Amino acid sequence: MNRYIRQSCLPEVGAGGQARLAQARVLVAGAGGLGSALLPLLAGAGVGHLVICDPDRVEEHNLHRQTLYRMTDIGAPKAEAAVRHLAALNPDCEARPVLARLDPETTPGLIAAADLVLDAADNFATSYALSDLCRAAGKPLVSASVLGRQGYVGGFCGPAPGLRAVFPDPPPRAATCATAGVMGPAVATLGAMQAQMALSVLLGHRPSPLGLMLSVDFAEWRVAQFRFDGAADPPPSPRVIAPGMIRPGDLSIDLRSQEAPVTVPQDRRVVFLCASGLRAWRSARALADRGHADVAICAVGP
Repeated sequence: MNRYIRQSCLPEVGAGGQARLAQARVLVAGAGGLGSALLPLLAGAGVGHLVICDPDRVEEHNLHRQTLYRMTDIGAPKAEAAVRHLAALNPDCEARPVLARLDPETTPGLIAAADLVLDAADNFATSYALSDLCRAAGKPLVSASVLGRQGYVGGFCGPAPGLRAVFPDPPPRAATCATAGVMGPAVATLGAMQAQMALSVLLGHRPSPLGLMLSVDFAEWRVAQFRFDGAADPPPSPRVIAPGMIRPGDLSIDLRSQEAPVTVPQDRRVVFLCASGLRAWRSARALADRGHADVAICAVGP
C-alpha cells in the first residue's frame, strides 16, 4: 500500500499535491522541542528535502520536550541525531544536517535554495533575522515560540508582512525555557501546528496561513487567532547582523562587559553586542530614538 494513501486521498492533497511535497525544499532553524514535533510530521507527510540547522547537542534535561531523541543520543549533535531518526521514519525524505545557528551571514544561500523556512529556534534574534531575510527574498516563513504553557505560531513573509509587523519589538524581558520553564505538550502542540501550516503553504491551501497568527494558552485554555495581511511592515531597524558582518569602521559596544554610552559619533555605524540580542536591541532602539541613523545588533552568546 502507498504509505501516503490516507493523506493523498484528501481532495485538497491528491496525487499532484503529494508530488509537490516530494519536490519541496524546507529549511528548518532549530531541532529542539518544536523541531522534535514538526520534523517527523514533515518527513512522515513525504516532504522530500529538509535542511536542519542546529548548533547544539542532545541533553538529558531537554528530553521531556525533545521527544525525537533517545537516551542513546545524549551528547550527539541534535541536527545529526534528527537526520538519523528521520531516515528511519521515512527513507523517502532526504535530510541534511547543518551544525550551526542560522545567522544573517550564513543564511541567505540556504534561504535562496528553500521553498519555505521554518523558525523553530525559539530565539528572538534568530526569528527577527530570519524574517528580515525571508522578507527580502520573498520566501514564506512559519515561526513559532513557546514558553511555560503558552505560545504562538504564525505565517510571515512571502506575500504576507514580516514578523516586525506583528512584533515591532521583542518582549521587555528575555525569559527562556531554561529560566522560566516549559511544558512538553505545549511545545508539541505548537510544533504540530507549525507543521500543519508548513504543509498548507507547500500545498497552496486556501485560506493561506501566511498572514495568520494563532496563539494558544494552556493555562487559561484559550485559543485565539487574527489575520494581519494588511499590517504595515516597518523597515528592519535595528538590523540584526552576524559577528562576521561587523565592519572595521563600526563602533562595537559589547554590553556583556560595558554599559551603553550616552553619546556616540554620528558618522559611524554603532553595533551593540550581547548574549541574546535583547539588551543590544533595547540600547539600539534608545540610540535610534535619539536620532542616530545607523544602528545594528548582534547576539554573540555568553
